[in-house]
Amino acid sequence: MRIIDLIKMGLRNLFRRKARTILTIVGVVIGTVSIVVMISVGIGMNKSFESSVLENGSMTIITVQANNYEWNENDDVSVTKQTLNSEVIEQLKNIEHVKCVTPFLNASAQFYSGKYESWANLIVMDMSCYEDFGFPALEDGTYPTKEDAKDALYFGSQSVNDFYYWSGNRPMNKQIDLDKDKLSLKFNQYQPKGKKEFEYKVVNRRRIAAPESGYSEANWSIFMDFDMYKDLFTKYSRTLKGEDRKRALDSLDKFDQIRINVDNMNNVTAVQDELEKLGFKSYSDMEYIAPMQETAKMLEMILGAIGAVAMLVSAINIANTMIMSIYERTREIGIMKVLGCRVADIRKLFLFEAGMIGLIGGLIGIGLSYIGSWALNKYGADILGSIMNGGYGGTASAVSVIPLWLPLFGAAFAMMVGIVSGFIPAVKATKISAIEAMKANE
Repeated sequence: MRIIDLIKMGLRNLFRRKARTILTIVGVVIGTVSIVVMISVGIGMNKSFESSVLENGSMTIITVQANNYEWNENDDVSVTKQTLNSEVIEQLKNIEHVKCVTPFLNASAQFYSGKYESWANLIVMDMSCYEDFGFPALEDGTYPTKEDAKDALYFGSQSVNDFYYWSGNRPMNKQIDLDKDKLSLKFNQYQPKGKKEFEYKVVNRRRIAAPESGYSEANWSIFMDFDMYKDLFTKYSRTLKGEDRKRALDSLDKFDQIRINVDNMNNVTAVQDELEKLGFKSYSDMEYIAPMQETAKMLEMILGAIGAVAMLVSAINIANTMIMSIYERTREIGIMKVLGCRVADIRKLFLFEAGMIGLIGGLIGIGLSYIGSWALNKYGADILGSIMNGGYGGTASAVSVIPLWLPLFGAAFAMMVGIVSGFIPAVKATKISAIEAMKANE
Protein backbone atom coordinates (compact mmCIF):
# COMPACT_ATOMS: atom_id res chain seq x y z
CA MET A 1 0.00 0.00 0.00
CA ARG A 2 1.33 3.42 -0.93
CA ILE A 3 1.89 5.95 1.82
CA ILE A 4 -0.56 8.40 0.27
CA ASP A 5 -3.26 5.71 0.13
CA LEU A 6 -2.61 4.81 3.75
CA ILE A 7 -2.95 8.46 4.79
CA LYS A 8 -6.17 8.99 2.84
CA MET A 9 -7.73 5.79 4.22
CA GLY A 10 -6.61 6.62 7.76
CA LEU A 11 -8.07 10.14 7.70
CA ARG A 12 -11.31 8.86 6.16
CA ASN A 13 -11.62 6.22 8.87
CA LEU A 14 -10.95 8.76 11.63
CA PHE A 15 -13.86 10.95 10.66
CA ARG A 16 -16.22 8.08 9.89
CA ARG A 17 -17.20 8.20 13.57
CA LYS A 18 -16.82 11.92 14.12
CA ALA A 19 -18.33 12.15 17.61
CA ARG A 20 -16.14 9.40 19.06
CA THR A 21 -12.99 10.73 17.37
CA ILE A 22 -13.66 14.29 18.54
CA LEU A 23 -14.26 13.15 22.13
CA THR A 24 -11.01 11.17 22.07
CA ILE A 25 -9.15 14.19 20.66
CA VAL A 26 -10.64 16.36 23.43
CA GLY A 27 -9.10 13.99 25.97
CA VAL A 28 -5.69 14.43 24.32
CA VAL A 29 -6.20 18.20 24.25
CA ILE A 30 -6.86 18.23 27.99
CA GLY A 31 -3.82 16.06 28.64
CA THR A 32 -1.56 18.22 26.46
CA VAL A 33 -2.78 21.47 28.04
CA SER A 34 -2.25 19.98 31.48
CA ILE A 35 1.34 18.92 30.76
CA VAL A 36 2.41 22.08 28.91
CA VAL A 37 0.80 24.55 31.31
CA MET A 38 1.91 22.68 34.43
CA ILE A 39 5.53 22.49 33.23
CA SER A 40 5.42 26.13 32.09
CA VAL A 41 4.31 27.20 35.57
CA GLY A 42 7.26 25.33 37.08
CA ILE A 43 9.63 27.01 34.60
CA GLY A 44 8.00 30.38 35.31
CA MET A 45 8.54 29.99 39.06
CA ASN A 46 12.18 29.10 38.47
CA LYS A 47 12.64 32.18 36.23
CA SER A 48 10.94 34.38 38.83
CA PHE A 49 13.24 33.10 41.57
CA GLU A 50 16.28 33.85 39.41
CA SER A 51 15.11 37.32 38.38
CA SER A 52 14.36 38.26 42.00
CA VAL A 53 18.02 37.58 42.84
CA LEU A 54 19.38 39.15 39.66
CA GLU A 55 17.67 42.41 40.57
CA ASN A 56 20.02 42.67 43.54
CA GLY A 57 23.25 41.62 41.87
CA SER A 58 25.06 38.99 39.89
CA MET A 59 24.87 35.35 40.93
CA THR A 60 28.55 34.84 40.14
CA ILE A 61 29.78 37.26 42.84
CA ILE A 62 31.07 36.12 46.23
CA THR A 63 31.73 38.60 49.04
CA VAL A 64 34.17 38.08 51.90
CA GLN A 65 33.76 40.55 54.79
CA ALA A 66 36.34 41.42 57.43
CA ASN A 67 33.44 41.32 59.91
CA ASN A 68 31.27 38.39 58.89
CA TYR A 69 27.83 38.39 60.53
CA GLU A 70 25.84 35.18 60.95
CA TRP A 71 22.39 34.63 62.43
CA ASN A 72 21.34 31.45 64.20
CA GLU A 73 17.87 29.93 64.61
CA ASN A 74 17.13 32.27 67.54
CA ASP A 75 18.04 35.34 65.46
CA ASP A 76 21.13 35.90 67.59
CA VAL A 77 24.02 37.37 65.64
CA SER A 78 27.64 36.27 65.83
CA VAL A 79 30.59 38.11 64.30
CA THR A 80 33.62 36.37 62.79
CA LYS A 81 36.72 38.56 62.41
CA GLN A 82 38.68 37.86 59.21
CA THR A 83 42.00 39.39 58.19
CA LEU A 84 41.77 40.59 54.59
CA ASN A 85 44.88 41.98 52.94
CA SER A 86 46.90 41.87 49.70
CA GLU A 87 48.31 38.46 50.65
CA VAL A 88 44.78 37.06 50.88
CA ILE A 89 43.97 38.60 47.48
CA GLU A 90 46.81 36.63 45.87
CA GLN A 91 45.75 33.49 47.69
CA LEU A 92 42.16 33.75 46.43
CA LYS A 93 43.27 34.32 42.84
CA ASN A 94 44.68 30.78 42.79
CA ILE A 95 41.32 29.12 43.50
CA GLU A 96 39.94 27.24 40.51
CA HIS A 97 37.08 28.96 38.64
CA VAL A 98 37.91 32.36 40.15
CA LYS A 99 37.79 34.91 37.33
CA CYS A 100 38.63 38.11 39.19
CA VAL A 101 39.37 39.23 42.76
CA THR A 102 39.43 42.80 44.05
CA PRO A 103 39.51 44.68 47.33
CA PHE A 104 36.36 46.75 47.63
CA LEU A 105 36.49 49.89 49.75
CA ASN A 106 33.92 52.59 50.41
CA ALA A 107 36.51 55.26 51.13
CA SER A 108 35.90 58.46 53.05
CA ALA A 109 36.59 61.34 50.68
CA GLN A 110 35.29 64.82 49.98
CA PHE A 111 35.07 66.51 46.59
CA TYR A 112 35.26 70.25 46.02
CA SER A 113 34.40 72.50 43.11
CA GLY A 114 35.12 76.10 44.09
CA LYS A 115 32.95 76.82 47.13
CA TYR A 116 30.74 73.78 46.45
CA GLU A 117 31.44 70.41 48.11
CA SER A 118 30.04 66.90 48.16
CA TRP A 119 30.41 63.85 50.41
CA ALA A 120 30.47 61.46 47.48
CA ASN A 121 30.60 57.70 47.84
CA LEU A 122 34.11 56.82 46.65
CA ILE A 123 34.37 53.16 45.63
CA VAL A 124 37.94 51.87 45.44
CA MET A 125 38.58 48.61 43.56
CA ASP A 126 40.77 47.02 40.92
CA MET A 127 39.25 48.77 37.90
CA SER A 128 40.37 45.97 35.57
CA CYS A 129 37.63 43.94 37.31
CA TYR A 130 34.98 46.63 36.86
CA GLU A 131 33.20 44.94 33.95
CA ASP A 132 33.35 41.49 35.57
CA PHE A 133 31.26 42.73 38.50
CA GLY A 134 28.41 43.89 36.33
CA PHE A 135 28.82 47.65 36.66
CA PRO A 136 27.44 49.72 33.75
CA ALA A 137 29.63 50.72 30.82
CA LEU A 138 31.09 54.17 30.34
CA GLU A 139 29.19 56.70 28.23
CA ASP A 140 31.24 55.80 25.16
CA GLY A 141 30.29 52.13 25.54
CA THR A 142 33.73 50.95 26.72
CA TYR A 143 34.89 49.71 30.13
CA PRO A 144 37.82 50.90 32.26
CA THR A 145 41.19 49.20 31.79
CA LYS A 146 44.09 49.03 34.24
CA GLU A 147 46.14 51.35 32.04
CA ASP A 148 43.40 53.98 31.74
CA ALA A 149 42.64 53.84 35.47
CA LYS A 150 46.10 55.03 36.59
CA ASP A 151 44.95 58.64 36.92
CA ALA A 152 41.22 58.59 36.09
CA LEU A 153 38.10 58.88 38.23
CA TYR A 154 34.81 57.42 37.01
CA PHE A 155 31.65 59.32 37.89
CA GLY A 156 28.21 57.71 38.22
CA SER A 157 25.30 59.43 36.50
CA GLN A 158 23.96 60.92 39.77
CA SER A 159 27.24 61.58 41.59
CA VAL A 160 27.61 65.12 40.20
CA ASN A 161 24.21 66.30 41.46
CA ASP A 162 24.79 66.72 45.19
CA PHE A 163 27.36 69.52 45.36
CA TYR A 164 26.34 72.32 47.73
CA TYR A 165 27.44 75.16 49.95
CA TRP A 166 25.68 76.92 52.81
CA SER A 167 24.32 80.38 52.07
CA GLY A 168 23.04 81.65 55.36
CA ASN A 169 20.74 78.99 56.77
CA ARG A 170 20.04 77.09 53.57
CA PRO A 171 22.16 75.05 51.18
CA MET A 172 22.74 76.10 47.58
CA ASN A 173 22.93 73.12 45.22
CA LYS A 174 24.77 72.70 41.96
CA GLN A 175 25.25 70.00 39.32
CA ILE A 176 28.92 69.81 38.41
CA ASP A 177 29.91 69.99 34.75
CA LEU A 178 32.72 67.43 34.43
CA ASP A 179 33.95 69.08 31.24
CA LYS A 180 34.27 72.62 32.60
CA ASP A 181 34.24 72.86 36.41
CA LYS A 182 37.37 72.53 38.49
CA LEU A 183 37.30 69.55 40.80
CA SER A 184 39.51 68.39 43.65
CA LEU A 185 39.54 65.57 46.18
CA LYS A 186 40.48 65.61 49.86
CA PHE A 187 40.79 62.79 52.37
CA ASN A 188 39.49 63.49 55.86
CA GLN A 189 40.08 60.43 58.04
CA TYR A 190 42.93 61.86 60.13
CA GLN A 191 42.87 65.54 59.20
CA PRO A 192 46.04 67.25 60.56
CA LYS A 193 45.57 70.48 62.46
CA GLY A 194 47.46 73.62 61.60
CA LYS A 195 48.89 72.13 58.42
CA LYS A 196 47.98 72.54 54.75
CA GLU A 197 45.47 69.90 53.69
CA PHE A 198 46.38 67.30 51.08
CA GLU A 199 44.45 68.02 47.90
CA TYR A 200 44.35 66.16 44.58
CA LYS A 201 43.13 67.99 41.49
CA VAL A 202 40.95 65.67 39.42
CA VAL A 203 41.80 66.19 35.75
CA ASN A 204 41.05 62.86 34.04
CA ARG A 205 37.28 62.34 34.48
CA ARG A 206 35.16 59.64 32.85
CA ARG A 207 31.38 59.29 32.93
CA ILE A 208 29.52 56.07 33.71
CA ALA A 209 26.37 55.58 31.63
CA ALA A 210 23.07 55.60 33.47
CA PRO A 211 21.36 52.18 33.47
CA GLU A 212 18.31 51.88 31.22
CA SER A 213 16.22 50.61 34.11
CA GLY A 214 16.52 49.62 37.75
CA TYR A 215 19.09 50.61 40.36
CA SER A 216 22.84 50.32 40.08
CA GLU A 217 25.40 50.77 42.84
CA ALA A 218 27.32 52.90 40.34
CA ASN A 219 24.58 55.55 40.00
CA TRP A 220 25.61 57.61 43.02
CA SER A 221 29.25 56.53 43.26
CA ILE A 222 32.65 57.66 42.05
CA PHE A 223 35.13 54.89 41.22
CA MET A 224 38.90 54.92 41.66
CA ASP A 225 41.47 52.23 40.93
CA PHE A 226 43.06 50.74 44.05
CA ASP A 227 46.64 51.44 42.91
CA MET A 228 45.77 55.09 42.31
CA TYR A 229 44.06 55.31 45.69
CA LYS A 230 47.05 53.69 47.38
CA ASP A 231 49.42 56.23 45.80
CA LEU A 232 47.24 59.23 46.75
CA PHE A 233 46.50 57.99 50.25
CA THR A 234 50.21 57.38 50.88
CA LYS A 235 50.93 60.99 49.92
CA TYR A 236 48.10 62.10 52.19
CA SER A 237 49.46 59.99 55.05
CA ARG A 238 52.77 61.87 54.89
CA THR A 239 50.93 65.01 56.00
CA LEU A 240 50.01 63.23 59.22
CA LYS A 241 52.04 62.78 62.35
CA GLY A 242 52.97 59.91 64.64
CA GLU A 243 50.23 57.42 65.37
CA ASP A 244 47.84 58.93 62.80
CA ARG A 245 50.36 58.37 60.01
CA LYS A 246 50.97 54.78 61.12
CA ARG A 247 47.23 54.01 61.26
CA ALA A 248 46.66 55.58 57.86
CA LEU A 249 49.45 53.57 56.22
CA ASP A 250 48.37 50.35 57.93
CA SER A 251 44.81 50.83 56.66
CA LEU A 252 46.03 50.50 53.06
CA ASP A 253 46.57 46.76 53.54
CA LYS A 254 43.51 46.06 55.66
CA PHE A 255 40.37 45.60 53.60
CA ASP A 256 36.83 45.66 54.90
CA GLN A 257 35.65 43.60 51.96
CA ILE A 258 36.95 41.44 49.11
CA ARG A 259 34.77 40.60 46.13
CA ILE A 260 35.27 37.54 43.94
CA ASN A 261 33.83 36.94 40.49
CA VAL A 262 33.42 33.29 39.47
CA ASP A 263 33.49 32.11 35.84
CA ASN A 264 30.07 30.44 36.06
CA MET A 265 27.18 30.57 38.53
CA ASN A 266 27.24 26.76 38.74
CA ASN A 267 30.76 26.96 40.23
CA VAL A 268 29.94 29.51 42.96
CA THR A 269 29.15 26.87 45.59
CA ALA A 270 32.42 25.00 44.84
CA VAL A 271 34.45 28.22 45.22
CA GLN A 272 32.69 28.99 48.51
CA ASP A 273 33.57 25.51 49.73
CA GLU A 274 37.23 26.21 48.90
CA LEU A 275 37.03 29.50 50.81
CA GLU A 276 35.62 27.60 53.77
CA LYS A 277 38.61 25.22 53.65
CA LEU A 278 40.94 28.23 53.68
CA GLY A 279 39.16 29.52 56.79
CA PHE A 280 37.12 32.32 55.20
CA LYS A 281 33.42 32.90 55.68
CA SER A 282 31.66 34.28 52.61
CA TYR A 283 28.24 34.89 51.17
CA SER A 284 26.69 35.02 47.69
CA ASP A 285 23.28 35.28 46.06
CA MET A 286 23.58 31.62 45.05
CA GLU A 287 23.12 30.66 48.71
CA TYR A 288 19.58 31.99 48.44
CA ILE A 289 18.69 30.93 44.91
CA ALA A 290 20.02 27.35 45.14
CA PRO A 291 17.23 26.21 47.55
CA MET A 292 14.74 28.15 45.40
CA GLN A 293 15.94 26.34 42.29
CA GLU A 294 15.59 22.97 44.02
CA THR A 295 12.07 23.88 45.13
CA ALA A 296 11.17 25.07 41.63
CA LYS A 297 12.52 21.87 40.06
CA MET A 298 10.53 19.76 42.51
CA LEU A 299 7.38 21.75 41.79
CA GLU A 300 8.06 21.43 38.06
CA MET A 301 8.26 17.64 38.43
CA ILE A 302 5.10 17.50 40.56
CA LEU A 303 3.15 19.71 38.15
CA GLY A 304 4.43 17.69 35.20
CA ALA A 305 3.34 14.47 36.92
CA ILE A 306 -0.15 15.89 37.43
CA GLY A 307 -0.29 16.68 33.71
CA ALA A 308 0.99 13.19 32.90
CA VAL A 309 -1.95 11.66 34.78
CA ALA A 310 -4.33 13.54 32.47
CA MET A 311 -2.35 12.28 29.46
CA LEU A 312 -2.53 8.71 30.82
CA VAL A 313 -6.32 8.96 30.83
CA SER A 314 -6.11 10.21 27.23
CA ALA A 315 -3.97 7.21 26.30
CA ILE A 316 -6.60 4.85 27.71
CA ASN A 317 -9.28 6.66 25.71
CA ILE A 318 -7.24 6.32 22.50
CA ALA A 319 -6.72 2.61 23.10
CA ASN A 320 -10.44 2.18 23.78
CA THR A 321 -11.35 4.08 20.60
CA MET A 322 -9.01 1.99 18.47
CA ILE A 323 -10.28 -1.30 19.92
CA MET A 324 -13.87 -0.24 19.25
CA SER A 325 -12.82 0.68 15.71
CA ILE A 326 -11.36 -2.81 15.18
CA TYR A 327 -14.61 -4.50 16.23
CA GLU A 328 -16.58 -2.26 13.89
CA ARG A 329 -14.16 -2.77 10.98
CA THR A 330 -13.53 -6.52 11.27
CA ARG A 331 -15.05 -7.22 7.84
CA GLU A 332 -13.03 -4.36 6.30
CA ILE A 333 -9.82 -5.85 7.73
CA GLY A 334 -10.76 -9.23 6.28
CA ILE A 335 -11.33 -7.71 2.82
CA MET A 336 -7.94 -5.97 2.99
CA LYS A 337 -6.27 -9.29 3.78
CA VAL A 338 -8.13 -11.13 1.01
CA LEU A 339 -7.08 -8.46 -1.47
CA GLY A 340 -3.46 -9.13 -0.56
CA CYS A 341 -2.83 -6.18 1.77
CA ARG A 342 0.24 -6.87 3.90
CA VAL A 343 -0.04 -7.35 7.65
CA ALA A 344 2.48 -4.52 8.12
CA ASP A 345 0.25 -2.13 6.16
CA ILE A 346 -2.76 -2.96 8.34
CA ARG A 347 -0.66 -2.32 11.45
CA LYS A 348 0.63 0.97 9.99
CA LEU A 349 -2.93 2.06 9.19
CA PHE A 350 -4.11 1.68 12.79
CA LEU A 351 -0.92 3.20 14.20
CA PHE A 352 -1.33 6.15 11.81
CA GLU A 353 -4.91 6.72 12.97
CA ALA A 354 -3.89 6.55 16.63
CA GLY A 355 -0.92 8.83 16.02
CA MET A 356 -3.10 11.37 14.18
CA ILE A 357 -5.53 11.48 17.12
CA GLY A 358 -2.55 12.24 19.38
CA LEU A 359 -1.04 14.81 16.99
CA ILE A 360 -4.28 16.69 16.33
CA GLY A 361 -5.09 16.77 20.03
CA GLY A 362 -1.53 17.82 20.81
CA LEU A 363 -1.54 20.73 18.32
CA ILE A 364 -4.90 22.04 19.56
CA GLY A 365 -3.70 21.59 23.14
CA ILE A 366 -0.54 23.62 22.44
CA GLY A 367 -2.63 26.47 21.01
CA LEU A 368 -4.85 26.46 24.10
CA SER A 369 -1.75 26.24 26.32
CA TYR A 370 -0.48 29.57 24.95
CA ILE A 371 -3.86 31.13 25.73
CA GLY A 372 -3.78 29.63 29.23
CA SER A 373 -0.21 30.86 29.75
CA TRP A 374 -1.21 34.39 28.71
CA ALA A 375 -4.15 34.34 31.13
CA LEU A 376 -1.98 33.11 34.00
CA ASN A 377 0.62 35.80 33.38
CA LYS A 378 -2.04 38.51 33.15
CA TYR A 379 -4.16 37.54 36.14
CA GLY A 380 -2.01 35.24 38.26
CA ALA A 381 1.25 37.22 38.68
CA ASP A 382 0.07 38.94 41.87
CA ILE A 383 -0.97 35.64 43.43
CA LEU A 384 2.33 33.89 42.65
CA GLY A 385 4.27 36.99 43.76
CA SER A 386 2.49 36.85 47.11
CA ILE A 387 3.34 33.14 47.48
CA MET A 388 7.02 33.75 46.63
CA ASN A 389 7.24 36.63 49.12
CA GLY A 390 5.70 34.77 52.00
CA GLY A 391 2.27 36.39 51.71
CA TYR A 392 3.57 39.96 51.79
CA GLY A 393 2.48 40.79 48.25
CA GLY A 394 4.57 41.59 45.22
CA THR A 395 4.38 40.56 41.59
CA ALA A 396 6.18 37.64 39.99
CA SER A 397 7.99 38.43 36.74
CA ALA A 398 6.20 35.53 34.99
CA VAL A 399 3.79 32.86 36.21
CA SER A 400 4.02 30.74 33.07
CA VAL A 401 6.96 30.57 30.66
CA ILE A 402 6.74 28.39 27.53
CA PRO A 403 10.20 27.96 25.96
CA LEU A 404 10.45 26.83 22.33
CA TRP A 405 11.25 23.23 23.23
CA LEU A 406 8.09 22.79 25.34
CA PRO A 407 5.43 22.95 22.56
CA LEU A 408 7.64 20.76 20.35
CA PHE A 409 7.92 18.29 23.20
CA GLY A 410 4.16 18.52 23.86
CA ALA A 411 3.23 17.76 20.24
CA ALA A 412 5.76 14.93 19.93
CA PHE A 413 4.72 13.46 23.27
CA ALA A 414 1.01 13.57 22.38
CA MET A 415 1.69 11.86 19.07
CA MET A 416 3.87 9.26 20.76
CA VAL A 417 1.15 8.59 23.36
CA GLY A 418 -1.28 8.02 20.49
CA ILE A 419 1.05 5.61 18.69
CA VAL A 420 1.89 3.68 21.88
CA SER A 421 -1.80 3.53 22.85
CA GLY A 422 -2.71 2.25 19.41
CA PHE A 423 0.02 -0.38 19.24
CA ILE A 424 -1.86 -3.20 21.00
CA PRO A 425 -5.08 -2.59 19.03
CA ALA A 426 -3.00 -2.48 15.81
CA VAL A 427 -1.39 -5.82 16.62
CA LYS A 428 -4.81 -7.21 17.48
CA ALA A 429 -6.10 -6.08 14.08
CA THR A 430 -3.31 -7.94 12.26
CA LYS A 431 -4.18 -11.20 14.04
CA ILE A 432 -7.77 -11.28 12.86
CA SER A 433 -8.35 -14.26 10.57
CA ALA A 434 -9.33 -13.21 7.04
CA ILE A 435 -11.93 -16.05 6.78
CA GLU A 436 -13.53 -15.22 10.14
CA ALA A 437 -13.47 -11.53 9.28
CA MET A 438 -15.32 -12.15 5.98
CA LYS A 439 -18.04 -14.01 7.88
CA ALA A 440 -18.53 -11.09 10.24
CA ASN A 441 -21.76 -9.08 9.89
CA GLU A 442 -23.08 -11.51 7.26
